[in-house]
Amino acid sequence: RPSGKEEEEAEVGWQEKLFSQFEVDLYQNASACQTPLDRQYHEDILKLEKAGGRKNCRIFTYTDHDRFTNLEEHRQKVTDSDHEVPSYLAERMANVRRRRQDRKPAESSSVKSKIITWEPSEEFIKNNHVINTPVQTMYIMGDLGPYGKLGRREYEHILCTIKVDSNGVITVKPDFTGSKGPYRIELDGDKREVWKYTIENVSVQVQPEEEEREQRMFRDLYGRHKEYLSGLVGSEFEMTLPGTLRLFVNGEIVSAQGYEYDNLYVHFFVELPDQWSSPAFQQLSGVTQTCATKTVGLENVAYFCYLFTLEMFFTQADESEDSLPQWPVLYFEVLSLDSWQRYRVEGYGSLVLPASPGLHVLTIPTWRPVEQGTVAELRRFFIGGSLELEDLTYVRIPSTFKGERLSRLGFRTEATGSVTFRLHCLQQSKAFLETSALRQRMQSVLDRIGGFSQQSSVYSVLEAFQRARRRMQEARESLPQDLISTSASTV
Repeated sequence: RPSGKEEEEAEVGWQEKLFSQFEVDLYQNASACQTPLDRQYHEDILKLEKAGGRKNCRIFTYTDHDRFTNLEEHRQKVTDSDHEVPSYLAERMANVRRRRQDRKPAESSSVKSKIITWEPSEEFIKNNHVINTPVQTMYIMGDLGPYGKLGRREYEHILCTIKVDSNGVITVKPDFTGSKGPYRIELDGDKREVWKYTIENVSVQVQPEEEEREQRMFRDLYGRHKEYLSGLVGSEFEMTLPGTLRLFVNGEIVSAQGYEYDNLYVHFFVELPDQWSSPAFQQLSGVTQTCATKTVGLENVAYFCYLFTLEMFFTQADESEDSLPQWPVLYFEVLSLDSWQRYRVEGYGSLVLPASPGLHVLTIPTWRPVEQGTVAELRRFFIGGSLELEDLTYVRIPSTFKGERLSRLGFRTEATGSVTFRLHCLQQSKAFLETSALRQRMQSVLDRIGGFSQQSSVYSVLEAFQRARRRMQEARESLPQDLISTSASTV
């Protein structure tokens, strides 16, 4: 404080009560004491006066049982707006006092057999709707009134709030000062007084023996908890056979955007290449619900949020085979449905399931076949008929095609919208556990899959090499033969 240089230092313990001048004046009168706590404070103040008065002047505390603590938690605002209107949940939360509840020992030790309560009562909802972690609170206050006029409530300011919950977490707000500068409180008024204060932790440091005993207790507690979790999970964890890769895909069709008509749905299926298989119960196809679109920006978007799960196995047939395996492909088509239950094909697309594990968000563009002339568009608009693919795998190279070249000459298409997928991929293989194989050269295709981070890079390098080789062959074929022979003889 610039004027007067008034300083005060106080050492406060947990839930230690330091009376303010206002409380001293209030509780000295026995007729003002109504609750047992008020009468206890009356006796404490009388003893304090006989002992020479209170040692603190401006610094005092409010403990967990004081009336101020209840009022302070009740009037806490959610936002900093002056015109805030408490919501229903805020009003309900304001009436919940997070205090230690007297429970029976048998209730906390017994295992809850009822996981779901089908007919909850109002009292059950009230007790379980909010997080009711028992908390004890303490406020360290400062009376910043003018000298000689202490004890006025409008000059009381919170210097520090300390909370301890049942889990042993201690919250100090604001934090200990440490190497930072002191905190400032600027008062309103003509003088514009500025008070500065610091908060330091003066607790006695724990002894090494006590710290070691505490660490042993924690290790014992964590060990028992680990055994408890192991008992719940069990030890019968299914492992894959050597030379086998298991691929899990937890997928989601998030949305479809940019299409011409409304009320969209997606039909999809997964094609498994050679050496891939799936369990008998696994469904490799599905249809989403019909979803109406909403305008987002410049596009009409249909949010499906359709979840699906895939489980597939890759079995290596020949260890000496050095070719990279083909990964499963997800084919899909987007269709629209009108009020007359007529459907139109809006677009076809496909995606190769990611070769690396983790989260993948993919937006796949689609196309649809078109006919020349206005008659086809009129038919599509009025009766819903349009060109469709007989084989959906024609989006890529059909599995039934056995030739060397697939010609799409004369096949007219137009670009439509796009579909967004979110895929969570997980791979399981015994090759991942073989640490010796990581130190040696990868000798099989499955080992290269085991190094899943290199899988995508191997594909990209091979594709780049093939493109460069084709460009070299085309350039060589376009050169005159005499120039090629002359350059060869020169070399």
